[in-house]
Amino acid sequence: MAIAKAERLMNLALCLLGTRRPLSKRELRDSIEAYVEAVRPEKGAAGSEDSFNRMFERDKDDLRELGLVIETVENLDGEVGYLARRDSNRLPPITLDAEEAAALGLAAKVWQQARLAGAASGALQKLRAAGLPEDVDPYEAHGALEPRIPVHEAAFEPLMLACRDRRPVVFEYRKATAAHPEPRHVEPWALECWRGHWYLAGWDRDRGAERVFRLSRITGRVRSRGSGFTAPVPDVVTVRETVASWAGEIADRSALIRLRSGAGYPLRAKARSVRELGDGWDELEIPYGHGLDAWLVEFGPDVVVLEPAELRADVVDRLRAVAKG
Repeated sequence: MAIAKAERLMNLALCLLGTRRPLSKRELRDSIEAYVEAVRPEKGAAGSEDSFNRMFERDKDDLRELGLVIETVENLDGEVGYLARRDSNRLPPITLDAEEAAALGLAAKVWQQARLAGAASGALQKLRAAGLPEDVDPYEAHGALEPRIPVHEAAFEPLMLACRDRRPVVFEYRKATAAHPEPRHVEPWALECWRGHWYLAGWDRDRGAERVFRLSRITGRVRSRGSGFTAPVPDVVTVRETVASWAGEIADRSALIRLRSGAGYPLRAKARSVRELGDGWDELEIPYGHGLDAWLVEFGPDVVVLEPAELRADVVDRLRAVAKG
């Protein structure tokens, strides 16, 4: 919603909620600056009045659609008047037990970075005002646990909004094995944090398939596209499982590699066996699953694949592609 229209609707709602008697269209027109602008003399008497009437009727319908109960009555002068009674527009009291309040309090305290932090803090204050027991501390209720979700990537917020609003996006994405970023046209489904990194799952229009993107590899600005989704959104989006599979964590085979001494600690942590070869090299047996070739390439000259042959060939092909870029 445009800021000007949102402000106009807010002012109209405040006028209707704040009055003790029905207000006529004329009174509302003279009280709200946006309506005063709509009936400026230079627009002509007939044109300005028609413009105001159309704007007012649309605004009234929008407020009713948002849930505001607006009554139409006659005032003392026989004119049609409008008001929104507070008792008709009051939410029922919020009742939370201690566990529900603590869970909501924890959720509000999760965000520590990005522009969501302020909104979460404000939400926590409203929770306390609406029913969060004063003697319930979210941290104490969960064993003094202080949850945090770090958000350093600038792409997070626009992607989160795009997921919520079901809006396709375009961004530049640099794969781990590519020297330069490429444009991606994506229908975003879900964001998920896994092992300290944020990932986006969605439909890649250029490749016609589901893809998962690591936010730290998105370069530049995320731009929205007005068209709707072209692919159905699955009921369950398995972001973590997909990333784990691509990272070689779901493995059914073993690979044998040479690793430079003192390097590749993540590989050593996953190794099923390690044998010193001498001359500054070790031999490791590691789990082999889909995506292991992309991970090994990140270690550059510190890794040499011994077997299987297909994995060695995939790593060599990726290294050549990076060298050409």
